[in-house]
Amino acid sequence: MEGDGDDCLIGENSDPHLQFGGEATPLSSTIFLDQVGEVILTCNSDGLSWKCVEPFSKDESTCLGIKRDSKVSTNIKFSDLYAVEFINYGIIRGSNLPNAGRFLLGHNFEMYRFTVHGFHRSKTRSSLWVPSVFTFGLDNLQTCQMWVNRINSSLALQVGRPKNLLVFINPKSGKGHGYRVWETVAPIFTRAKVKTKVIVTQRAGQAFDVMVSTSNRELNSYDGVVTVGGDGFFNEILNGFLKSRHKASYPPAPSDFIHSLECNGSFVLHDPIETAATSFAVDDESLLSSSIHNGMESTNFRNEDGSCSTADQDPEFPPQNEWFRFGIIPAGSTDAIVMCTTGARDPITSALHIVLGKRVCLDIAQVVRWRTTSTSKVEPCVRYAASFAGYGFYGDVITESEKYRWMGPNRYDCAGTKVFLKHSSYQAEVAYLEVKSEETNPTAKGNLASLVQALGSPNVSERVVCRVNCNVCSMKPMDTFACGSQPPGETRWVTSKGRFLSVGAAIISCRNERAPDGLVADAHLSDGFLHLILIKECPHAFYLWHLTELARKGGNPLKFDFVEHHKTPAFTFTSLGKQSMWNVDGEVLQAHQLSAQVFQGLISLFATGPEV
Repeated sequence: MEGDGDDCLIGENSDPHLQFGGEATPLSSTIFLDQVGEVILTCNSDGLSWKCVEPFSKDESTCLGIKRDSKVSTNIKFSDLYAVEFINYGIIRGSNLPNAGRFLLGHNFEMYRFTVHGFHRSKTRSSLWVPSVFTFGLDNLQTCQMWVNRINSSLALQVGRPKNLLVFINPKSGKGHGYRVWETVAPIFTRAKVKTKVIVTQRAGQAFDVMVSTSNRELNSYDGVVTVGGDGFFNEILNGFLKSRHKASYPPAPSDFIHSLECNGSFVLHDPIETAATSFAVDDESLLSSSIHNGMESTNFRNEDGSCSTADQDPEFPPQNEWFRFGIIPAGSTDAIVMCTTGARDPITSALHIVLGKRVCLDIAQVVRWRTTSTSKVEPCVRYAASFAGYGFYGDVITESEKYRWMGPNRYDCAGTKVFLKHSSYQAEVAYLEVKSEETNPTAKGNLASLVQALGSPNVSERVVCRVNCNVCSMKPMDTFACGSQPPGETRWVTSKGRFLSVGAAIISCRNERAPDGLVADAHLSDGFLHLILIKECPHAFYLWHLTELARKGGNPLKFDFVEHHKTPAFTFTSLGKQSMWNVDGEVLQAHQLSAQVFQGLISLFATGPEV
């Protein structure tokens, strides 16, 4: 048999670890690729490439997504690889194609093998990442092990990849498949040599309690926190993380928003969030499974710059840092955050983003509910949101859906229909901080002709949609507002008062299966703005028209006379009559007076943003 796999060239030296000019010298061997045939495999500083040795009668034949042309090399970058495994002696299959060559057709060979694990993008959806597995075979055990060591050394040089993660699983998320979703993706973490401490929650609010009680020293031993569940479960963990770690002034507000509130620079958040047992009980109901712990406890603790410390005191843990990230493996009913940050509601895609160490910044909104105590003192209750806060229709739907939890994700359709038929509106006053660069919708007088005219020119082409390496999100973060102050530049408070079917504040586009472009198609992950959407009272048929546009790909739900859309860093809300509930990332919040502000890029996620 030709090409026994022993031919191996490493520059002018046989040492695979030889460094030249600070980089490993190229390594090349004649080797067999499973189901493809004999190839020349080369390892350089960027990745692996291979070229078929045996020519084929048809240049366009393909196998495993590889173009079978002896003149064309196929390559995969180390940035797209997450593991290499030595799998001992076994079968390497020859090509099944009739034009495969002299001795490969239908033949199997026993060789020493190693497998390289990476991914490729789906041909139909570029944001969907599909695992790629390449199995190589050689007759020589030493050469095979040398390849494994060389690839492992190259993977170890990849920056930002996690080594130790804290994982929370909600087994009741979505249709109750949370733990099965984790079992599907767990082998990816094992192959990538990522240690995981797994906690399967037993009740609502448990993840919040764990995050609050976890010391900064212990949290510093992890490269991030991964949630297996829905948006509400992630919100629970996010709030537990930020509760005592995010110290900031309250949102700015109009001087007459809360007349009894004394706001000054010393009024800083420390521990303002309500008890978890009553706050987090909506999207992820009571949980049944027992906790699981695996992985090794670390005794070294990471500082903000990534170095380790063994100091006795509990170190500071700023939420906004370069190395600590959150990961979301979707198992919920809508999974809007995953849809906006990876582009695909797919657990495998999310797991690959995590083990490959991807990173994208995410805006977080601080939502403050103001309440009056029995002593007539105004006190704040703080929540954080990563995707959306909505009142009226949005709050009524989430409240109504609680009656139909047994239906799973379909409960939202049932609840939405009932709430729509009621067509309830609410008297309220909303004030928002207007920025000079904002483009506001023209105020219309409300006739059908102007409505049709607006719909006829949606200006969809003007949308600047958030994507990978987004120029908008890469801009310098805005200055955080001091309490009661305004951002630099020309700003003013603008008030809108009347009856509203809904009041919504979108932090991201909130794409999901029911709204393929999201509530606001051109919302960004990290631009420092909320998208305030005010739906004024209107005829039933017009509101249905708006919802239909929202559910249509390429629709234009904001170009209605009864819809106000404002980009703002902060807003306030006051109910003036019968009250609805607020829906904050799938969690219910009752508030007569509420204010909110956004913090640009407050946290980082294991994601890249959707691909075009």
